[in-house]
Parts: sequence; C-alpha cells; structure tokens
Amino acid sequence: MPDTPGNSLDQHTFKKLSRLYILALSAIAVSVILSQILIHQYLEDQESDSTVVNIAGRQRMLSQKLTKETLQLLIAGQPSEKIQLKENIKSTLERWDFSHYALLEGSDSLGLPGNNSDRVNEMFQQIQPHFLKMKEASASIVAQLEKDPDTPLDQLSDEIFLVKTNEVSFLQGMDNIVNQYEKEAGDKVDKLGNLELFLMAVTLLILLSEFLFIFWPAAKGVRHTIHNLMMAETKAKKMAHDADVLSQAKEKSVKELRVLNQAMNQTLLFARLTSEGDIIQIGEKFSRLFKIRKFADYSKFQDLLSGNEEEKKNIENLLEENARKGWQGEVKATTTEGADVWMEMSLIPFSPVQDNWEILVIAIDITTRKEAQLEIERLTKRNFEEKMNQQKLISSKIIENQENEQNRIAKDIHDGIGQMLTGLSFNLESIDVSNTEKAAQKIEGLKELTANIIKGVRTATFNLMPPELSDHGIIPALTKLSLELGKLTGKNIMLYDKTGFSERMNSLTEINIYRITQEAINNAIKYANSSNIIISVSHSSSILSITIDDNGKGFDMSKVKTRNGNGGMGMTFMRERIKYINGRLFINSEPGKGTRVTLNIPLDS
Repeated sequence: MPDTPGNSLDQHTFKKLSRLYILALSAIAVSVILSQILIHQYLEDQESDSTVVNIAGRQRMLSQKLTKETLQLLIAGQPSEKIQLKENIKSTLERWDFSHYALLEGSDSLGLPGNNSDRVNEMFQQIQPHFLKMKEASASIVAQLEKDPDTPLDQLSDEIFLVKTNEVSFLQGMDNIVNQYEKEAGDKVDKLGNLELFLMAVTLLILLSEFLFIFWPAAKGVRHTIHNLMMAETKAKKMAHDADVLSQAKEKSVKELRVLNQAMNQTLLFARLTSEGDIIQIGEKFSRLFKIRKFADYSKFQDLLSGNEEEKKNIENLLEENARKGWQGEVKATTTEGADVWMEMSLIPFSPVQDNWEILVIAIDITTRKEAQLEIERLTKRNFEEKMNQQKLISSKIIENQENEQNRIAKDIHDGIGQMLTGLSFNLESIDVSNTEKAAQKIEGLKELTANIIKGVRTATFNLMPPELSDHGIIPALTKLSLELGKLTGKNIMLYDKTGFSERMNSLTEINIYRITQEAINNAIKYANSSNIIISVSHSSSILSITIDDNGKGFDMSKVKTRNGNGGMGMTFMRERIKYINGRLFINSEPGKGTRVTLNIPLDS
C-alpha cells in the first residue's frame, strides 16, 4: 500500500531531524573526548613535578647535614665518636650523591624523569665543581678514618675546610635550581589553564555552530512542516464542503482560544509586542503585578516594566537584539511603587502575517527565588572573607612562633653552650702542666664540661630536626622524642607500637605527624600538668593511627578557644597540619579526666 502524502512528509521530517541531532551530539562527544585526552596528557606531564621539587629541596638539607657532620669531627673526643661520625658522613654522602645524579639523569626508584630543561642543566653545571669538591673531600675523610680511626684532626682539616667553603656556593645554586623547578611547574599549570580556556572556547563555538546550522534550521523546518500540515487540513475541509462541521469547528476553536487566553492571563505574565517593542496585548497578571490602571499610558513595553532609565535601556536593547531569533533569561524590573521584580522571561518571535513580525512575551515571577539566591551569594562571600581573615591570623601566629623559636635557640646557644665553651677556654688556658696533680683535676673537670657541651648541642639539634625522622622514619623519631622529653622533664612518657609499624611515608607527612605529636605532648606537659603520657601506634592496610593519652587535669571542650588565646592556636596549628596531609584529628577531654588526642592518617597519602 503506497504511503499517503502526509505519512511521507512525517517520515522525511523525522529522518532529517534524526540525522541532524545525531550529528550535533557526535560533535559534542568528540569535543569532550578530545578535551579529556589533551588535559590528561598535560596532567601526566605534571605528575613528577612535586617529587622533583621535594628531592631538590632535600639536597640542600643533605649538603648542610654533610657539612655539620664533618665539622663535628673537630670536637669529637673519643675514637668511637669519630667512627660514628665517619659512618654518618658515609651514609649522608651516598644519599647526597645518589639524589644529585638522580635529579640530573632520572631515577625510577625516586620517581624522577630526568627530563630537565636546558636552563636547569646549565644551573647544575654551575654547581657541579662545588659538588665534586665536597664529594671528593668527604670521601677522602671517610677513607682516611676507615684506614686509621685515630687519624689526627690536622690531617683532615684541609678536607673539612673544602667541604665548608664549597657548601655556601652549592646551597645558593640548589636554591636557584629549586626556584627554577617551581617556576617551570607553575608554567605548566598556566599552560594547562590556557588549554582549558581554549577547549572551552572551541566547545562554545561548536554549540553556537550547532544552534546556527542545525537547531535553528531544524526549527524552521518543523515550522514549515506544521504550516504544510495546516494547509493540508484546510484543503481537506474545503473538499468535504461541510459548512456546518466547519462552522462548529471554528466556533469550538474560538472558545478554546478564549479559554486558553484567559488561562494564560491568570497564570502567566503574558504580552504581545510588535518587533519595535510596542504593546499589542498584555495579560491581566502583568497589570496586577505592575499595578497598571490605564493601559493607554504605556506605549512601549520597557516603559511599563520600569521607571529606571538603565533598566529601560537594557530591556529595549534586549527586544531589538532578539526580535527575530528569540531569547530566554532573567530580567530585572521595577514596579511603580519602586519594588524590585525579577522575571524568568522568554521572547518568542512569530509572524502571524507575512513580513509582519511580532514578539510573544511569556514570563514567570521569580522574585522570591532570586532574592534567596542573592542572599546565598552574599552569605557565601561573607563566609569566604571570614575564612581569609582566619587564615591571615593563623599565618601571623605561625610567623610569631617561628620568631620565638629562633630566639629561644639563640638564647640556648648563647646562655648555655656559649658560656660553657668560654669556661672550657679559660680552664684550658689555666692548666699548669708543671703541676701534674692540679692539671689532672682540671682535666677531669674539663671532661665533664665537654660532655655537657655535647649534650647541649645534641639537645638543640634534636629540637630543630631529629635525625631519626629523616634517617629511619616516624616510629624511631617518636621513640627518641618520648625518651628525650622524659629525661628532660622527669615525666613518665611511654610509646607502644602495637602493630609493628615500619613503613616509610613521604617526608612532609612524617614531619607533620611528628610536629602534631610533639605539640600534643608539650600541651600535656605544659598546660595539663600530666605525670604519665602514653603514645599508642597502630595501623591497618590503609590507616595509621596515633593516640596520645595523658592523666592531666583536662579541659571543657565546649569552652576551649579555637582561634586565639592560651593553647587555642596550638590546636589550630594541629588541625591545619592534619588537614595538609589529608588526615583527621580527634580531641576528647573532660575536666579532671585527662585528654586523648587521636591522629588518623591515610597510608596512601
């Protein structure tokens, strides 16, 4: 059976629309996939940037550690101390040398690609002579001490001098290299941002092209199809010559249009305009909303919606620009009483008569929703400003604490180690070798004074950065911390590693765990007046948990200050540090029942 003309027209229109929509969706899918591929490639290039900067920064610490250990040979009194320092120098030299060439040539074990820029390679060449001199001098010291542990210090002084004199140039060069690495990483991020903007522009261009060349032509085609269908219906009615049926249908249509028109007047903000913005018809809801008593007082639509000149100009421009293409969006208006009105408005152009365009305006009152949205935006902005102010306060407190720590270290060195060294110098000068008995007594006193100096140096070094943390990991460092603080304060501080945790984490994570635990112990000693402190360590496949319990006086959690005041900034710093390593911090305390601080750190961080 052959298709009727109507069926053929419907099938043709459906197939055409299907092809156009498939083409449009395919173009969008291709642009999204291409964007993801390009962005993923950029992200892969940036995976190793943080590792490179971290290793380069560690080089500076290792060079300082190497210099410090070689200088300690000058004050080493016992052969066992020389042997220990020789082993430390040897270990530090191996790590320093391996990391240096890993940065230059790449290393799979450290995750370094070795694809340095020409500028970085040039900067490495500038510090290479200083690196080689320090390396050769340190290796010579190790070799001489391995050959003869009792090698006199004057035979090592030249090598120690070489290490010390080349350290400054090497550190300056490594600072420049770290800054260059950070700059290049930042350039990559900027390029990624530019790529995203470019891809967004391409996507928007594709959408605009689809609208202009696919959706708009499709809409015109549908309109043309509807017009043809209406013409076919008219011809069918004329062919039927049924005037009575036609009259009834017309009367029914008029009634339906009246009902529809009244429904639109009651439920929607509805108006008909000429293409120049002159009002043809306006709904009752428009009149009630804007309290219009005399329709003849308003000839232009923009005059009806607002008395504000700027708002009138915006609405006039909106009508001019979209008189033939349609538009949908938000419009702000003002009633005659000065009240703000927000509307979700659609401008629908249509041509009831050939070459005579009109604009159908359909709008919804969204004033309540818009006011709520603006209030949310205002509250969001205020919340952001409060967070920024809090961050500034935290930053200022961090700087203040750093200055206090530096002053404390300087005072410890001047009042403690400095005075003891002065006493050592005076006692050495006062020794009378001719009086053997008094000389022996003074030498015994000098031994005790020297031991106190070494203890003071070790204490100051331990407070700055315990070597156990960088050499062996978090558990040995916390063990050393509990022992040292127990000796210094007379408190009973115990550490229990319940599950035998021995994994190494990245250096920043370990440092932050150490500092948080140190802060919790110091709070228990300083503020809670605790006599017993227990550090418990346990772990699973994904979580490391550290708990610090004390038997101190505790405090009321609801009254503790979190932003300023005594002890408040300490808690804030602990929360900032745990947030930095993606962990979680829990503090539980009651007056008279002690305090428990718990740290949960993901092991994949």
